[in-house]
Amino acid sequence: MELTLSPRPVGGTIRAVASKSQAHRLMICAAFADRATKIVCAETSQDMDATARALTALGAELSYLNGAYTVYPMEMPRGDAVLDCGESGSTLRFLLPVVGALGVSATFRLHGRLAERPLSPLWEAMEAHGCRLSRPNADEVRCEGRLDGGRWEIAGNVSSQFISGLLLALPLTGEESGIMLTTPLESAGYTDLTVQVLRQFGVEAERTEAGWHIPQSRGYRSCGKTAVEGDWSNAAFWLCAGAISDPVTVEGLSLSSMQGDRAIVSVLERFGAKVAVSGDAVTVSPDDLRAVEIDARDIPDLVPPLALVAACAKGTTRIFGAERLRLKESDRLQSVADALSALGASVEITADGLLIRGGRLSGGVVDSRSDHRIAMTAAIAACACTRPITLRGAEAVNKSYPRFWEDYKRMKEE
Repeated sequence: MELTLSPRPVGGTIRAVASKSQAHRLMICAAFADRATKIVCAETSQDMDATARALTALGAELSYLNGAYTVYPMEMPRGDAVLDCGESGSTLRFLLPVVGALGVSATFRLHGRLAERPLSPLWEAMEAHGCRLSRPNADEVRCEGRLDGGRWEIAGNVSSQFISGLLLALPLTGEESGIMLTTPLESAGYTDLTVQVLRQFGVEAERTEAGWHIPQSRGYRSCGKTAVEGDWSNAAFWLCAGAISDPVTVEGLSLSSMQGDRAIVSVLERFGAKVAVSGDAVTVSPDDLRAVEIDARDIPDLVPPLALVAACAKGTTRIFGAERLRLKESDRLQSVADALSALGASVEITADGLLIRGGRLSGGVVDSRSDHRIAMTAAIAACACTRPITLRGAEAVNKSYPRFWEDYKRMKEE
């Protein structure tokens, strides 16, 4: 889908969409709990649908009605299940070790760029602990055998999703287990979020000096009813719009959330934007923006909107620690650089990030590369451009934020 985005201010008040990061984790724990769980979740997305679909294929029963999932846990996991992961990296990387812990055979189907995204070192660690993994073809991963507990060693700087997958799986083995990180952990907020959800379902994963200790467990115990938090990752686009356009308020956010992307507040303050917090609402207003240095190791998903803010700030912003962005839905270092350059910004790709020289944005043609965060960045960029933007692949937002264009239209009309 191709859209023409006219230069107009973005401002007003909006409610944050539900966090897909938390929803994945809640659905997985609920699917293996001792009784049904209701998960209040104001909206779904393609990635959430992928996890729900995969859990259903394994034998759980999930229904979505009136803004809530009801999850009935599986009595016996189905063998030889086919799990369609869509393009969701979380679905694949969380459920691959979970399936291994269940001891059933399953085939994971991958779409789009997901087939190219790495599974090492999770692959090698799982094979060292009882599983047999194979690639029947480029778009499938086959898992057989049974995962055991005990001592695990895995790198922490490739993907925190690997660590979260193990944290979700090891309580299902019935064994005491330990995860030892061989390299420093990046995106630590996401593993903190996993540990928080485990606690909601009766499993205490204790942080140790080297990693985590998972006690011998009888599995998950339902919390009965819970709710998905507002999503900081998607709220960041609106908050960044507030920094470069008109004031924006996003409601439904928790400043005490384990979501690492709540750091958007402090980064925008460092840029010089005005930030005000009242209860669950965050308001960002424009001011004299100046370049900063951004370590993206724990906030890689914030790089696209922050790069846009940098393009509107005085001076040269350096974003570093972001090499993992090359392995996302697109090569995000390249796609962010290409998108902003197409709009008139001066952007240089470095070994692990970006150098962005602030100035004025004109307009032009941006290809989303089927990446939801590039499509949303281009949309917000229109409020700082002097000419229209032609956005190709605008439907990419459906991966995490299906109502984005509806909200975008309303925010421009207010």
